[in-house]
Amino acid sequence: MVSFFVCLAILIGGYFTYGKFVENVFHPDDRPTPAITMEDGADYVPMKPWRVFLVQLLNIAGLGPIFGAIMGAMWGPSVFLWITLGTIFAGAVHDYLSGMISLRHNGTSISEVVGKYLGGGMKQVMRVFSVVLLVLVGVTFSTGPANLLAMLTPNVLDAKFWLAVVIIYYFVATFVPIDKVIGKIYPIFGICLIVMALGVAGGLFIKGYAIPEITLQNLHPKSTPIWPVMFISVACGAISGFHATQSPMMARCLTSEKKGRTIFYGAMVAEGIIALIWAAAGVAFYHGTGGLANALAEMGGQSGVVYDICFGLMGPVGAVIAMIGVIACPISSADTAYRSARLTLADSFKLDQKPMKNRIILTVPLLAVGAFLTQIDVQIIWRYFSWSNQTLAMIALWACATYLFQNKLNYFIAAVPATFMSAVTSTYILMADEGLKLPTTIAYPVGLVFAAICLGIFVVKGPARVKKGELAS
Repeated sequence: MVSFFVCLAILIGGYFTYGKFVENVFHPDDRPTPAITMEDGADYVPMKPWRVFLVQLLNIAGLGPIFGAIMGAMWGPSVFLWITLGTIFAGAVHDYLSGMISLRHNGTSISEVVGKYLGGGMKQVMRVFSVVLLVLVGVTFSTGPANLLAMLTPNVLDAKFWLAVVIIYYFVATFVPIDKVIGKIYPIFGICLIVMALGVAGGLFIKGYAIPEITLQNLHPKSTPIWPVMFISVACGAISGFHATQSPMMARCLTSEKKGRTIFYGAMVAEGIIALIWAAAGVAFYHGTGGLANALAEMGGQSGVVYDICFGLMGPVGAVIAMIGVIACPISSADTAYRSARLTLADSFKLDQKPMKNRIILTVPLLAVGAFLTQIDVQIIWRYFSWSNQTLAMIALWACATYLFQNKLNYFIAAVPATFMSAVTSTYILMADEGLKLPTTIAYPVGLVFAAICLGIFVVKGPARVKKGELAS
C-alpha cells in the first residue's frame, strides 16, 4: 500500500514540479487565443477554464484509464511505475505540447501540426491515420453502450434500437456548436468519472483491501512479456495519441495560454491518478493477477469487472455510478472522436466550419461510414487500435520535439519520450499476434535500432530544416 501512496504523491507533485518546468520551457504568454480572435460560434467558442478542464478530461479519458489500467494490472503492481512515470514524463508532456502548439497555430488539428514540423509526406499519412483512428474509436464506442442500454431496458428496445439512437446522437453532437452539448453535459460526466474513482479508492481502504507493493517481477498469469506489451495495454492511462486529436478542440476554446498547464498537463495527471486507482483495484479486489484474469474471463471483459468492483466497494450506489460510467464515458469519447475527425477533414480541405451546411457536409459521410462499420465484429476493428494509438503518440511527440528544436527550446522533454515510444511501438508490432509474430530475440534489438534511427533522423534533419529557414511561426 505504501507504493500506491508514493506513486500518488509523485503524480500530484509532478504536476507542480515537472509540469511547471515544461510550462517554463514552452513560455506561454498573453497573446490573444484563437477562441478570441477566430470565434465562430461553432468550434471556436470561449469557455471558462474549469469547464474546459472537465471537458478535456472526459474527452481524453472516457473509459481509457479504467479499461487500460485493469488490463495493465494483469502484470501486477509493476504497472504503477509505468502509469506514474509515463504520465509525468510522456503522456502529460505529449498532451501539453500538442495542445499548446495547436493553440499557437490557430487550433489546427494534429495532422496539420505534424505536417508543418515533419514534412508534407507525414502530413498526408497523419491525415489518413488520424481520421481512420478516430472513426474506429467512434465505431467501437457505439456498439458497447448500445448493448448495455439494451440490457437495462425492455426487450422491445434491443441493441439495434439503441445503436440507432446512439448514432443519431453522434450525428447531432458532431456538428452542433461545441458549447451547446459538449460544453454543457460533459463537465457533469467528467465529475462522475472523478467521483467513481474516488469511491473505488475509498472503498478499497475502508474495507481493508491490501494493495500489493511494487515489484518488477512479471506476475501475468500467462507470463506475457512486460516489455512492450504492458506499455501498449495501459494506453490512455499513461500516454495516448488519441489525446493529440482531442486537445486541438479545447485549444479552440481556451481564453489564455497560461491556463494550458492546468488544462492539458493537469487533465493528463488527473487521468493518471484515475488509472492508478483502477490498477490498484484490479490487483487488490481480486487478490492478485490470477483472480483478476478469472474475473475478466467470467464477466466478459472490463465492463463486467468495473461493475463488479463498483458494486462490491460501494454497493447499489456504486453500481449506478458504474453503469453511468460505462455508458456515458464511451459515448463521450466517440462523439468527440467524430467531431475531431470532422475538424481534421475541414483543416485538410480548408473548409470553413462556421456555416452549418459545411459541418453537415463532413458529418454525414463520417457517420455513414461509422454506422456501416458497426455491423462488423468490434474485436476485429479494435485489434489494432492500441498499437496505432501509441504510434500516433510517438509521431506527435517527434513533431513537438521538432517545434521545440526550431524555436531553440529544450527539445529533450519531447525527444526522450518520443524515442522511448518509438522503441515500444516498433517492438510491439514486430512480436504481437496481430503483427509479425517475431520472437523477442529479434523484436527487441530491431525495436531498439528503430528507435535509434528515429533519434538519428531527428538530430540530422532538425538542423537541416533550420538552415533552410523552415522555422516555426
